[in-house]
Amino acid sequence: MMERLFRFQGIILQHLALYIMNEQTYGILADLVAILHIAYAGAIVIGLLLILIGYFRQWAWVRNRWFRAIHLIMIAIVVYEAWAGITCPLTVWEKNLRSLANQPFDGHGVLAKTIHQLLFFDASWWVFTAAYSACGLMIILSIFLVPPQWGRTTELISRSD
Repeated sequence: MMERLFRFQGIILQHLALYIMNEQTYGILADLVAILHIAYAGAIVIGLLLILIGYFRQWAWVRNRWFRAIHLIMIAIVVYEAWAGITCPLTVWEKNLRSLANQPFDGHGVLAKTIHQLLFFDASWWVFTAAYSACGLMIILSIFLVPPQWGRTTELISRSD
């Protein structure tokens, strides 16, 4: 079943490539992947900050079980990739698109260069692994500090007539 789906997707992509894919389109797609990448990283970091601020401000939404579960899964993927030595698929995808667009990996414009300055910097692999692991640990600790509401809660609203 999955093989047929992947084959079907491959055929569609090949036909699209014949009609609309050129260097400019690949460059735009690479920029979109870079934006998605920064949004993913930002969701993890900003999510953790909002959880901690929400604890002190008593925001109920930071205890939402779906938000917290998705947030935990997002960092778990990053930490796993770091420890397993797997390059982020978004990085690989963007690098391939930039190659097809005949652009340097750090982009070909202000937007791409700015995103790359935020996402990528020159450091040893262990620095990234330690940073991702520390962020993951803080998110796990936040589950104990600001526990999610796993059960379903309902509030009765009284109406005065």
